[in-house]
Amino acid sequence: MGFPAFFAQAPVLRLRDDLSMLLGATPDGIIEYRYADAVRLAGHSCPTVAGAWLCARAGLRALYGEAVPERGGVSVHLPDDEDTGVTGVVGQVLTLVTGAAGAGGFKGLGGRHARNGLLHYGDGGSASLRLRRLDTGAAIEVVLDTAPVPADAEQRALLGAVVQGTADPDQRHRFGEAWQARVRRLLLDHADDPAVVRVRAVA
Repeated sequence: MGFPAFFAQAPVLRLRDDLSMLLGATPDGIIEYRYADAVRLAGHSCPTVAGAWLCARAGLRALYGEAVPERGGVSVHLPDDEDTGVTGVVGQVLTLVTGAAGAGGFKGLGGRHARNGLLHYGDGGSASLRLRRLDTGAAIEVVLDTAPVPADAEQRALLGAVVQGTADPDQRHRFGEAWQARVRRLLLDHADDPAVVRVRAVA
């Protein structure tokens, strides 16, 4: 069985990766990333993965407008340490989309296309996710608030049984459906909702 159908309806992120073109992986450097790619990376679909996806989308749109964003052309700054809460998961999704990597990332070819050192954790310069263009220096902050898209009553009721290990197969199935219903609402109904994803320019 494949992914839920709504994965294919989620916003698609289209970027240009000149390294990909240089090395012959794509003829024009254009790569489309879909929500299912983030799910494959994380191994699951949840509000954190969906939220990181929407933050990447909103941040790149704010930085590049109608132009195709440059993969590898943005640095990513997260305020918390990598092992704090879900910060590491958010960082992984942002690496997938932007190419920004930590010390272990690609170190470049002929002095260009380096991806290492572009992903920063524990950056106290901001209380929220920050993206900065390497070419212009333009920077934005993105704040995610999933509170306007709460879990439904059934998900909350089933959560205790799932966590305690007492849920039967039917309850686990219903919990999964309710869980993904919230993710669906985030990705399809609130992708452009400023109450959920807020972007502001920074100096």
